[in-house]
Amino acid sequence: MVRIALVGCGEHSRSSHATPLARFAAEHRGEIELVAACDLNADRAAEFCRTFGFARQYTDLDRMLETEKLDGCVSVLPIEHIVNTGIKLLERRLPCVIEKPLGTSREEAERLSLVARKTQTTHMVSVNRRFMPYLNEVRSWIQECGPLRYVRAVQVRHARSEEDFIWSTTIHVMDALRHFVGEVETFDVDIQQPVGSSATWYRISLLFKNGVTGTVEVLPTAGMVEESYEFFGDGFRARVSAGSGPQRSMECWQEDKLVADSKADESEAEDLRNGAYQEVQEFVRALRTGTRAFPEVDDVLPSARICFAIADSVSRP
Repeated sequence: MVRIALVGCGEHSRSSHATPLARFAAEHRGEIELVAACDLNADRAAEFCRTFGFARQYTDLDRMLETEKLDGCVSVLPIEHIVNTGIKLLERRLPCVIEKPLGTSREEAERLSLVARKTQTTHMVSVNRRFMPYLNEVRSWIQECGPLRYVRAVQVRHARSEEDFIWSTTIHVMDALRHFVGEVETFDVDIQQPVGSSATWYRISLLFKNGVTGTVEVLPTAGMVEESYEFFGDGFRARVSAGSGPQRSMECWQEDKLVADSKADESEAEDLRNGAYQEVQEFVRALRTGTRAFPEVDDVLPSARICFAIADSVSRP
């Protein structure tokens, strides 16, 4: 049986990690054991144990690692603690899931990558768009239609004026496009920040190494939460809406005909729609087989580099 612990019992951990872990444990009895939940707040750790079935609670990571015999650890911590905790787990040779982004700077991301390569510890980065069912359906469909020519992604959020948005959140979109289209050759950035506005909006033009071009529009204070991905080629187009709940949808057109049209069933659990459950499946598969997990830090690192470079280009006078 694979023994897994969870570090960090905040809201994101609840919805994107604890919930799918508990679902997997319930649906695959005898395959995994939820050994421990750790958080500085003892009440939160205890509540995770009651709600999701973790056996024991801890408020100290080192004590948990010394006490428990673990096969894997899922780390879901604030951004400023991602790298140091990730390095600790990697250097202990404990297979782990590391949340995005890969640190608060490119230097931190490169340091995490260096340790991952040096230790060769099994690990994966939590970038759920790579596992999103609709996006993967479209990816398979496009492979049958022919080569892509153009892609477009729009990331819309409500009241997200934090300065780190481009590298802490837009990394999701950049990584999804890299995964589904290919590596980025060059990019250009236009920004919009009217006088009196606290948020920067971005229009990012991309040229991929395979010749595909694309655009990413980042609108963090546009009054709703949604991500959309559009893929265009000669004779076909596909669109995936990756919002929340029933907003999630997929449409595919070919030769002027709508050949696929699917919308999220409101009764289906969110972690099944947004790729979080599929992430758990990948991590457990790697732990059970003793093979590498996907994606690793080095798979996601180019996405982080691009986002940090965009942030740097905007901040320069």
